[in-house]
Amino acid sequence: MMFRILPDNLKFDGFTLVTGFHGIGVTGYWSIKYMIQNLKARRIGIIDTDKVSPVSSTANKSIVTPFELYRKDNLIFFKTEIQPIQGYEIYFYRELCDWIIKSKFKEVVLIGGLDLSLQNDKSMYRLVHTSAYKPKKNLKDALILESDRLIVGPVALMLNYFEAMFFPSYAILPYASAERVDPRAAATSVDIISNHYSLNINVESLIKGAEDLESQIAQNQNIKPHKRSESFYT
Repeated sequence: MMFRILPDNLKFDGFTLVTGFHGIGVTGYWSIKYMIQNLKARRIGIIDTDKVSPVSSTANKSIVTPFELYRKDNLIFFKTEIQPIQGYEIYFYRELCDWIIKSKFKEVVLIGGLDLSLQNDKSMYRLVHTSAYKPKKNLKDALILESDRLIVGPVALMLNYFEAMFFPSYAILPYASAERVDPRAAATSVDIISNHYSLNINVESLIKGAEDLESQIAQNQNIKPHKRSESFYT
């Protein structure tokens, strides 16, 4: 498999990588995209691989490639516009993990989503981390994902690999709708990461989008909107 970072002279020693993917509520993807836009992070690199679909798009009069790296201070955001070719996901994410470890990143933050129907308390998210990572700051008291729950997709692949390699990584998993895009779940993860790394990201537009969407759904179903807690923390 061909996997390389362009340009090839980038250095990441001591940086933190933050990434998320298209999953439940599209939580990971929208969280990464929102942070990149609000922080005005600069695109610094592109991942070139032969396991990607022939798809391209544009934004702000520029070409958007499937896999891109953005930088804001000592944070690197990895944004995935589309998934690798079906059947090659494991190979792609293992190569990604190998590159992360070899590049000497400090740690990796993963963002996913948990089915909202599994929520059984007022906590808005669960935390999962590898043995090599010790939760700190606002994550010290976070509730860990229950032992009977499963994580699937790229987040699971990367957590498994980092655990095997004793590499520090953790996943923020907000509860999210399994039926639609969930801006409120994205707001939860963005707010947690913003506080953890002192980024000062305003999530009001995400909350407003969530309220509008929930109100529209409630009107279509002729029921009152379900009011969820405004607190993002356990």
